[in-house]
Amino acid sequence: MVKNMKVKIISQDEREIKLLLSETTVSNVNSIRRAIMTDVPKMAISKVRFEMGVKEPDSNGERFESLSAVPDEVIAHRLALVPIPTYFDDFVFPEDDPANQGLPEDKWGSPASRIIYHCSVQGPGKDDEEEFRVVYAGDLNVLGDSKLQIPEHCKDIPITVLSKGQYIEFYAYASLGRGSEHAKWSPAAGVGYYQNTKAILHDKKAAKEIFKLKIKLNDNQILNEKIFTKDSVTDIDTVEAIRKAILHKEKNVGSVGESGIIMEDIPGEFVFHYETDGSLSPIDVFNRACEELKVRFDSIGEQLKIALS
Repeated sequence: MVKNMKVKIISQDEREIKLLLSETTVSNVNSIRRAIMTDVPKMAISKVRFEMGVKEPDSNGERFESLSAVPDEVIAHRLALVPIPTYFDDFVFPEDDPANQGLPEDKWGSPASRIIYHCSVQGPGKDDEEEFRVVYAGDLNVLGDSKLQIPEHCKDIPITVLSKGQYIEFYAYASLGRGSEHAKWSPAAGVGYYQNTKAILHDKKAAKEIFKLKIKLNDNQILNEKIFTKDSVTDIDTVEAIRKAILHKEKNVGSVGESGIIMEDIPGEFVFHYETDGSLSPIDVFNRACEELKVRFDSIGEQLKIALS
């Protein structure tokens, strides 16, 4: 059962995480994987309004026209994939926003379900040395709480390029959605898992031939008999390093007896890993995935009770 599953953080940073899931099954772990990719909601830009026209001459007598090297459709696509800070307690889905009730979808939009960003960038002037100017995600300014500003690590994402005499101005509207609707609403990538294993000193004589190769593991640790406590290693990072060492082609480990060290699956344990785009923290993504699964299973349980009553 999912509710009996144990979770331990192996490693994490601002965007990546590796977890050990124990006392569970492949089906449960895969359910969490799918929930992260398709069910966990996040903010993403879903609508862009471009301001078109020609700016009146500035103090230098220059005119700027709303053109760029990239078509509007491509710019909108790039904007959709820019990570937007997501706060579940501050926003609702557009379809759940009371202010949108009774309105056609193209009229939806209120502070409860939408974030608005504004961007206005002008290309180089005729007397400037530079020929082009790159417009970045960091050029978007939120019309609201500063905590919703584009994350620092995303500000260098290129959006388009402006030549002399060109400018771009647009309003971008972000709303909550799920990855099942579009990839722009998927909060994580590289979501995967594998069976946790332990390295076992199976044949000490054959293993000695491997140890003679003095293969380096993590932190310059040398693969030798000392790291095998009670003839086995269970530390996840060390086991992974040993696995790579056994497959070390340059050292030609196979020719000296790779059967000396074998990998054995640990029943009910899985190493789970993924990277977020920065809209949510890795822990928030995992917790929300579990909440989404609970709501779904509770709903199925209620429907079964009604059907069987």
